Amino acid sequence: MTMADTVTGTDITDLVLVEHDEFRSRFASLWVMRGEGDVAARAVAWRVLANLLEVHATAEEEILYPVLLKRGSGQAPAETVDAIRDHNQIRDAIKLAARVASGTDFWWAAVQACRTANDEHLAEEERDVIPDFRLHTDVALRRKLGARWQEFHAVHGAARGISDDDVDPAEFVRDNS
Repeated sequence: MTMADTVTGTDITDLVLVEHDEFRSRFASLWVMRGEGDVAARAVAWRVLANLLEVHATAEEEILYPVLLKRGSGQAPAETVDAIRDHNQIRDAIKLAARVASGTDFWWAAVQACRTANDEHLAEEERDVIPDFRLHTDVALRRKLGARWQEFHAVHGAARGISDDDVDPAEFVRDNS
């Protein structure tokens, strides 16, 4: 369960931003655990975070970005391509971390790559995508999408049924425009 699961009747952009804050907090907590000897606890904390990131990216791709492409500014296609590429970088780093032993230097490098890609993605989304989305959608639609967002999380929490396959950005824009 994410922090966004506890917010009802809220527009999708607020739910997205709540999750962004949660990701920052969870990455910070993971870094605090870096010097601790409990490798299993770090691995569990990472798996929870990785699952949340995967669910979040997929929810954005299924709910937020298709609407942005139809209603957003002329920059929406470029913003979407950039976001999908970011999601793919995050997914790739998660997959890399899954292939190496937890707590090793290689694992931390993969987790850091994920954190870096995620930090850049969150900043771009907060600076460009969310304002564009809010400008071109009304509150009623954002609340309707917020309900879909929460339903998506209820069904797919802990990444149930979520693919970690990369998404082709150009194909995504073509199929959703």
